[in-house]
Amino acid sequence: MSAVHQLHGTPGSAMLSIQGLNKRFGGVQALTNVSMQVLPGEICSVIGPNGAGKTTLFNIISRFFREDEGELRLQGQALRALRPHQMSAQGVARTFQNLAIFKHRTVVENILVGMHARLRTGMLAAAAFLPSVRRTEIAAREEVEEIIEFLEIEALRDQPVGSLSYGLQKRVELGRALAVKPRLLLLDEMVSGMNQEETEDIARFILDIREQRGTTVMMIEHEMGIVMDISDRVVVLNFGHKIAEGTPTDVAADPAVIDAYLGQRRAA
Repeated sequence: MSAVHQLHGTPGSAMLSIQGLNKRFGGVQALTNVSMQVLPGEICSVIGPNGAGKTTLFNIISRFFREDEGELRLQGQALRALRPHQMSAQGVARTFQNLAIFKHRTVVENILVGMHARLRTGMLAAAAFLPSVRRTEIAAREEVEEIIEFLEIEALRDQPVGSLSYGLQKRVELGRALAVKPRLLLLDEMVSGMNQEETEDIARFILDIREQRGTTVMMIEHEMGIVMDISDRVVVLNFGHKIAEGTPTDVAADPAVIDAYLGQRRAA
């Protein structure tokens, strides 16, 4: 029996609601009639073999791609008219599979970049460095220090990010996403290339982000250990189709998932 379950809640109660999503690239159908909901405060993992459509899904949510058909809503608000640079102002932040950081800048400077969409200082006020601007900058730096402490990288705050290990660079990228104060955090293969200790650290941070900050998390992940350990729900894509959805235990036991993905990985 398939682990595709009836969706809980209504589109209005979901953090993210996706209905009937289709995306084509020329003659390639990347996503076909994908529907799902991510509930507030949930950790939802999207898994599937390479080419399943996972990154395409994230790119559509982030508005880097436009859907051909379907509807996306963030807490009831339609996303169709929004552009990528507007998504952070809507409380959507993302990390990328390939690092997207400023390697010659310090940890503090990289995380400050995440504050940009939230700052409302006018150009004239900034040029004159008015008291309101100073207060805004002080508040922003205080938030950055809090994020640095949360991610346990205080000793590295003034180091160029390029001098750090890969795992710590990924942690800085996570910090920059947190600076957006996201209500929805998209993590694209966050632990790819990490060792066991680094992976366990990231899993702990993701749980704390949900528990302490109330952030809803969606993650694309190939590392099944972290998927099974921390996900509330798992959605499985294969060739652009959603083939299963449910708890980690349900999905892991689903014959369609084993055949398309898990069994394939066990044989590797």
